[in-house]
Amino acid sequence: MHSPATPTIIDPELLLLAYRSGIFPMADSRHDPEVFWVEPRQRAILPLDGFHLSHSLARTLRRGRFTVTCNAAFSRVMDACAAPRGPDNGSWISHRIQASYEMLHRLGHAHSLECWQNDARGRPELVGGLYGVGFGRVFCGESMFSIRPDSSKVALAWLVAALRKGGAKLLDCQFITPHLASLGAIEMPQKRYLALLARAQSASAASGASAAGLGAAGAGVGAGEAGLIAEPLPLPDAFDALLEEASLLGLSSSPGKLISQFLSQTS
Repeated sequence: MHSPATPTIIDPELLLLAYRSGIFPMADSRHDPEVFWVEPRQRAILPLDGFHLSHSLARTLRRGRFTVTCNAAFSRVMDACAAPRGPDNGSWISHRIQASYEMLHRLGHAHSLECWQNDARGRPELVGGLYGVGFGRVFCGESMFSIRPDSSKVALAWLVAALRKGGAKLLDCQFITPHLASLGAIEMPQKRYLALLARAQSASAASGASAAGLGAAGAGVGAGEAGLIAEPLPLPDAFDALLEEASLLGLSSSPGKLISQFLSQTS
């Protein structure tokens, strides 16, 4: 028996250029070797100051039902997102697309958040999560999955909190769904999305130029001071910053309390 051929990945620079241009790839099935490039007429985003934190989700976060990690199981999250949801449902995440995003992950441009819950034997089990592509002040969410109730919502809450902590300006959700709409996602024409995308990228470039021009005089200036001067934090660094803040507040054992408080400020 011959082992399946290793899929030819999409060139990482081409893939990132597509995202920076408002385009992303999909496939017709899990085993489809071809991809097609999508530029939706209507685009969904989740405003980072408009996340809808319900009372039940806030309670779930505070109680710490799930342990949340960043980049601890990227490939496993993609496997779960690509799994068929029913007997007649395929997946647009082909093996070629998965291999391409796993390469982006190794290069530091694609990230995952994972939700864990102990099984009957006390072993951590991956029960929810999401993944996407990050650049500058933009994060493009690709897909999420949930095995336990609220696990994907918790992952998304952590994502929004981390992006806000890191100075991001745009969370792309690609297509609107009732699930995303219930959490605060909105839909807009692609033209408006492209304007927001360009603005978020130019803000990131301007912040880098400003920081470089400040030299020693700019030392110690944070993202909340003097506008967008500090460089945005990549998602893993922003995630770690949240954990550090939880530790300083004595919430290391239940950092979800910090996330609930953080999101309640604008929800």
